[in-house]
Amino acid sequence: MRIIELKVYEIDEHPNKEACFEWIRNNWHDLNEHSLEEVIDSLEKLSEKIGGTVDYSISQVPDRGEFIRFKDYNHEELCRLNQDDLPLTGVCWDADVIEGLRTGHSEKVLKSLHTDTEYIYSDAGLLEMCEANGYEFYVNGEVI
Repeated sequence: MRIIELKVYEIDEHPNKEACFEWIRNNWHDLNEHSLEEVIDSLEKLSEKIGGTVDYSISQVPDRGEFIRFKDYNHEELCRLNQDDLPLTGVCWDADVIEGLRTGHSEKVLKSLHTDTEYIYSDAGLLEMCEANGYEFYVNGEVI
């Protein structure tokens, strides 16, 4: 019989936090997928509210060719929306997509999504996520 003993660390006590962060970055590629889906939901709900069509190509990280386009929508209906009430889906992206269309700067929605994703994959963002979820790691940085 053999007994194998492994040391397990929470992120705040791990001797090499960077190894943990690198393991996560190399293995979990969808940490901000929920934000991407929420942006898409907000875009589609806005299109339902103001009519017309929405066409988009977006991702969590900057990608050539990304865009958001609204066509043939009711401008008066857009003006009636109170973006502070988050009237589309109830999430913060509602305000961003409404403001983006009103000002003609929908690329700000993309920039906001990319900035959000950058934070989530930063050391500070990963530390926050690991602490909040109580993740445990082997000495090599792999998540248990």
